[in-house]
Amino acid sequence: MTDTLEIKITKTNKSRLEETDFSHLPFGKIFSDHMFIADYEDGEWKNFQIVPYGDIPLSPAISVLHYGQAFFEGLKAYKHENGKISIFRPYKNAERFNKSAIRLCAPELPEDIFVQSIAALVDLDKDWIPSAPDHSLYIRPYMFSTDPYLGVQPSKTYKYIILTCPVGAYFSKPLKVKIETTWSRSSEGGFGFAKAAGNYAGSLLPAQEAMKEGFDQLIWTDAREHAYIEELGAANVMFMIDGVLVTPSTRDTILKGVTRDSILTLARSRGVPVEERRVSIAEVIESLKNGKLTEAFGVGTAATITPIASIGFEGELHHLPDTSKAEFSNRALKALNEIRYGLVPDEFNWNYLVG
Repeated sequence: MTDTLEIKITKTNKSRLEETDFSHLPFGKIFSDHMFIADYEDGEWKNFQIVPYGDIPLSPAISVLHYGQAFFEGLKAYKHENGKISIFRPYKNAERFNKSAIRLCAPELPEDIFVQSIAALVDLDKDWIPSAPDHSLYIRPYMFSTDPYLGVQPSKTYKYIILTCPVGAYFSKPLKVKIETTWSRSSEGGFGFAKAAGNYAGSLLPAQEAMKEGFDQLIWTDAREHAYIEELGAANVMFMIDGVLVTPSTRDTILKGVTRDSILTLARSRGVPVEERRVSIAEVIESLKNGKLTEAFGVGTAATITPIASIGFEGELHHLPDTSKAEFSNRALKALNEIRYGLVPDEFNWNYLVG
């Protein structure tokens, strides 16, 4: 455990709380009053500060704009009925943040600095956490390289910034998804397991083309054969097949989701059979046709648990049973929410209390 961070705090002169419509919160477009900033220079993290949310000056030559050393995390803070504030599993996100840093040749951030910086910012802007059901404060920590140098090599300087956004649901309805077998999100030996900005940049065009066909999201497949399911565009993916919760096993092409881990933990603790393994397209389509696949859903920080209503493959649309009657995913969502909002004892010690 590191010592308590010394953070210089400069508060905004005028809060934007009163002008914010909390009944209308488009995801990721409304930001709270403050942000956290730190610098990596001379081999150490320094200049820890919380400042009013706003623009920052940057050189047009910074290496991130040319060579893409940028990555991020996503997690949430929740307001409990008793007024307490909790951040959900921040040390799990800290662990993944550093795996991204290592893969992208960026400096690791001590886990306690990651968690304490988030907690300090959330505590200062706790009035921005919505009280409505299924609402939360989305937290976006990210790091990027800042050397003003046009050379292909790891930067020696970096910025670490945290933004927060009050949010409601990421998806407003069950999803219509398409199994993608032409484009690839990631490949073996790459960095698909990292939350690198470049992974998302490469996914934009395929997702845009799928939306033109009427789909909400893609289900990505392996780059080698396009025969195995990997993940959704904005979440990991799970299937209930013949009473077993099945999800692709994580590898260097698949993001190791925190919500994914939480749902698997909940399932195992409730006696639900779980299989983490390679999942073929053929198995999914055959299970849809013979009625063994009863539920499919995305799991992620933004998506939480989002049901899939239909799956498109090779020009044919396969419909799943009524998602409102999905037994496991609805039960898992209820259990997860009860923990995150402090409605039941936190049996897994997932909530990090603030203040």
